[in-house]
Amino acid sequence: MSKIILTVDDSPSIRQMVSFTLKSAGYEIIEAVDGQDGLDKAKSKSVNLILSDQNMPKMDGLTMIKALRGLPQYKTVPILMLTTESSDTMKAQGKAAGATGWLVKPFDPQKLLEVVKKVIG
Repeated sequence: MSKIILTVDDSPSIRQMVSFTLKSAGYEIIEAVDGQDGLDKAKSKSVNLILSDQNMPKMDGLTMIKALRGLPQYKTVPILMLTTESSDTMKAQGKAAGATGWLVKPFDPQKLLEVVKKVIG
């Protein structure tokens, strides 16, 4: 059975690029358009990994991570931030919120696959 990855990003082109990259490697993808949508979809279906942007309408990435970490089934699920935010302050806030790792956009598809493989196999 393939691993399920939830991608959360308000940019349709980024979601498309991430989905294409991961689907080509055999992962099943669920897409969400913002943090609230991501939280709702994560609650309705168990996933193996969450990839999230930070800056989104309705709910940002860090707020979503905090909400997910409060749910028993998401205490240990890896959550990677994929965002244009690259400051150490933002990364520290991400770590405090429960982010497993941090990737900066624009991303290299090969690097994304390497990190995903390392985190969930």
